[in-house]
Amino acid sequence: MLNRMKKICITPLLLLLVINMYAQTQNVDSLVNVLETQKLTTTEKIKLYQEISDQYIERDNDQSIKYAVEGLKLAEKEKNKEQVSGFYNNLGIAYYSKSSYDTALVFLQESLALAIEIENKDQESVVYTSLGNLYRRQTDYNEAISYYSKSMDIAENIGDKNRYAISLVNISAIYRIMGNFEKAIHYLERAEKISKELNLLYLQTNICYNLGLVYRTIGQLDTALEFAKQTLELSLLGGETKFEIGGLFLLAALYNRLHDRNNAFEYARKCVLVAEKYGDKRLLMGTVLGLADIYFQSGDYDECVTLSLKAWNIDSTDLVYAKDISYQLILSYIFLGNKEKTLYFLAHYNSIIEERNAKQYHDALADMEIKYESGKKEIYITTLKAKQKVYFLTGVVIGTLLLLALVFLLFRYRLNVQKRKLSEQQVIQLEQEKKLITTQAVLDGETAERSRLARDLHDGLGGMLSVVKLNLKDMKHFAIMDGADVEHFEKTLGMLDQSIGELRRVAHHIMPESLMRYGLKVSLEDFVHAIPNTHFQYFGDDLRLDNHVEILIYRCAYELINNAVKYAQATAINVQIIMDSGIVSLTVQDDGIGFDPQTVSAGMGLENIRTRLALYNGQITIHSAPNEGTEVCIEVMIR
Repeated sequence: MLNRMKKICITPLLLLLVINMYAQTQNVDSLVNVLETQKLTTTEKIKLYQEISDQYIERDNDQSIKYAVEGLKLAEKEKNKEQVSGFYNNLGIAYYSKSSYDTALVFLQESLALAIEIENKDQESVVYTSLGNLYRRQTDYNEAISYYSKSMDIAENIGDKNRYAISLVNISAIYRIMGNFEKAIHYLERAEKISKELNLLYLQTNICYNLGLVYRTIGQLDTALEFAKQTLELSLLGGETKFEIGGLFLLAALYNRLHDRNNAFEYARKCVLVAEKYGDKRLLMGTVLGLADIYFQSGDYDECVTLSLKAWNIDSTDLVYAKDISYQLILSYIFLGNKEKTLYFLAHYNSIIEERNAKQYHDALADMEIKYESGKKEIYITTLKAKQKVYFLTGVVIGTLLLLALVFLLFRYRLNVQKRKLSEQQVIQLEQEKKLITTQAVLDGETAERSRLARDLHDGLGGMLSVVKLNLKDMKHFAIMDGADVEHFEKTLGMLDQSIGELRRVAHHIMPESLMRYGLKVSLEDFVHAIPNTHFQYFGDDLRLDNHVEILIYRCAYELINNAVKYAQATAINVQIIMDSGIVSLTVQDDGIGFDPQTVSAGMGLENIRTRLALYNGQITIHSAPNEGTEVCIEVMIR
């Protein structure tokens, strides 16, 4: 059975307002009324816009953005950089709450730049926390910890114990997510000491909630239950609705794991009701999906489908929740015997995985491009400094040798000629470096994407198909007991076995696990033995090479063997690897139809091989003629 309650993620509970929801709504309405009906100075209007945007930021992102934009216009007109930074920070929070992460990052970077410019350490610490929350939402936990730590350092330096404790809680949450529970508890205990000293209710609530999450994750359910109850009590006392939702959700999850279904349903339903009133879309999706999972584990698949579809209709574009919802629907429809709906959401599940992988791949390439541009700027700056030194020395020489004008002019002429030659060489060198860096970045990105896609296919979809197979076996057992015809189950199980085998074969060829674990010899043996009439020989020591070189040789062998199978009409293919004296040599020979290398242009496959080899000063030699087969030899220097 699923343990879905572990996987559903509640939006980070940070920087909450210590007022109840009803009072908050009344306060916002009053502030808006003051803004619209009373005559105010520009400074008063800016403060009201900031306050209204703050009030809306937890419940209505669009309204928060609306008032932040209006306030930003006034603040920029008044050249109030502190207020401008605050509005940018609010816009960043509102946009990452709407899952518009790129837009959020732009606003937060603007806010941070202004805070640093005006040397407002308090505002700088606030923005670092917001950036940490942004990266946490995107599961980039290393970046999140980095920004939380920056916020904590500033808070410590300026004596802001409250923000220091919040940073401790945030870092603890990251360690919990990453599975380092010892550190998670350590940071929470440090925050707890500060909360007792300051006697801040919302901070105590925050710490109780996070301690409940940690102890639930490590299986100490009774301890987790006590912290969950404390969270609910403190949240009601302080009117902190987000923590009320978190406490209810945690209690439902814990009672569900303790098989107390009555309490689990009671708290889960209350949680959904409060989330609906609160108005946070992602929170509502998480609570509805949590209730759906309890129905699933209780065997009520129809109600599970109803609730899962409700979560789906809230926002099917959220890649994190959409994946979990489609997974839940696939399993529910399998147990309900609805083949059409199962296939429909299986297709959605696959497309979500592909979209997430594509986004991660493009993000990785973007990071590489940024690093390349940064490196290029450093080279330019170094060159510029060198030129400045030359110009300075030239000026000194001019001042010293005024009487020797003719000699100086001749000297300067020769110096300029040398500079031109040097500049031309630098341009050529920079272009070569750019080409190599770009090519390596693309190849690294391709390798990373192949590995990620292979893992998702094998571990994600492969695991899910295996679960489906086990559930069908259980259903077959019950069908036999009821005296039903089980031929349909046998056929379905057979098709699942074929699908699982094909899935693993595809994942292996995308990025073979044996290459990562055992090296070139074993992985090529596995690959060649799977292809009819293909033979493999290996000469020399069975050494592990640099990871990039092993991938290079494997992809070249894959491409050449694939060409021989697809185009050469060969009846026999021989593959040979030789390790000797710092050189690895790959030869692929076939008895196919051959071609004339002088008249036939190389396809994309051979061009890709040449591009890869250029990075390692490798060489490729092709021997072929019509009706005489083809032999391709590749050599790469190794250390």
